[in-house]
Amino acid sequence: MNFHHTSTTLSDTHLEQLARRRAAAKLGWYIHASVYLLVNLLLLTLSLASGRHWAVFPLLGWGIGLAVHGAVVFLGTGGAGLHERLVQQERDRLSLQRDAW
Repeated sequence: MNFHHTSTTLSDTHLEQLARRRAAAKLGWYIHASVYLLVNLLLLTLSLASGRHWAVFPLLGWGIGLAVHGAVVFLGTGGAGLHERLVQQERDRLSLQRDAW
């Protein structure tokens, strides 16, 4: 019984680390998006004040980078979440059985 408790504690520690890592990745994307908006608003203002529309180029280029960053953070964690849910379902099923096979 003690072994199971130790295993659960390690699992809880692992889940805590994973949750913190994912939260940090999402926070990093939110910061990236905020800087993107602020800088591009400034560039757009400067572009319009000069009478030229050059701000569209950094807006689009950086926007692609922001979209890729978002896809990696949000889609990447979504797929891993599905895998983790399936693994947890299997753990739950196995823990209900005395004989795994």
